[in-house]
Amino acid sequence: MTDKHYAAIDLGTNSCRLLICDANGKELCKETTATRLGEGLYKSGVFTPQAIERGVRCFFHYRQLIDKYNVDTIRAVATASCRMAANSDEFIKKVWDESHIKIEVIDGYEEARLNLKGALSHVCGQTKYVVVYDLGGGSTEITLATNTKNPHILHTISIPWGARNASEAFNLVEYNEENATRLRQDIGARAESFVKKSYLDTYREDVCFVATSSTPLRLASMIEDFGAYDRDRADGIAMDKEAMDKAISEVLHSSRAEMADNPYIGDKRSYIFIAACIIFQTIYERLKVDKIIASLKSAKDGIVAELIEKDKKVQKDEKAD
Repeated sequence: MTDKHYAAIDLGTNSCRLLICDANGKELCKETTATRLGEGLYKSGVFTPQAIERGVRCFFHYRQLIDKYNVDTIRAVATASCRMAANSDEFIKKVWDESHIKIEVIDGYEEARLNLKGALSHVCGQTKYVVVYDLGGGSTEITLATNTKNPHILHTISIPWGARNASEAFNLVEYNEENATRLRQDIGARAESFVKKSYLDTYREDVCFVATSSTPLRLASMIEDFGAYDRDRADGIAMDKEAMDKAISEVLHSSRAEMADNPYIGDKRSYIFIAACIIFQTIYERLKVDKIIASLKSAKDGIVAELIEKDKKVQKDEKAD
């Protein structure tokens, strides 16, 4: 058991993340690749040949790392883009043919559950309840749960907008007031529905808020004035509403070229960061959040933790027999 290694792959609409750990949960390898798998998906309904090639190449590279670290158990999951693309089966088969990695397409509930499992590392037990929201490239999950080692989900929603598909659908590569207002209204209505259906106001006195994905980590890097985006340093940083509003205001007043030159954003992210900030801000406003903890820990961390827990249980049962 102690010699076993575990790998988790989380394939999103914009990025693919790999985490390899030993049986004690010690990180051995971590990598993020900007596959831009969902590029153009909103209009066409399919993955482009270029996007498929980027995705397949990413998984081939991850297979080399998995073999290098002698990984025993792998779980690879795919989220919004593979739920939406008409040719996702074709892509998944190509990944298998090239890398022998089996991709499991999960629904919004399972995505939220895994993110919750990973994100709780910073706040577990500090409050009775927790709200975790993950802003992806093609969807955004908001979850209210008990803040315990094995959290119980009280309510969760999957909003069908993320940074990439919202940027394309609402034409928000650069800020446009009319288009931004349309996106805010859509996200706002969904966030308000979450508040109402989750009875969030009844838990508000004993709840903390955690946000996963690169958007809060980039904002935390800006707020802390790191000089460049540093997701590891930003992990676990608490941001207050005033500081987030200020950072987002600066982003919304930037051109795409300025965002491309911004050390916290960069060229690839510059095409989708306006939409990301609008979604992120609208949600924390409608949820009436005063402080958010930015978390690098997400679905991949939840997957690895569960793989280790499962093996420990099997080992314990074998000893009992």
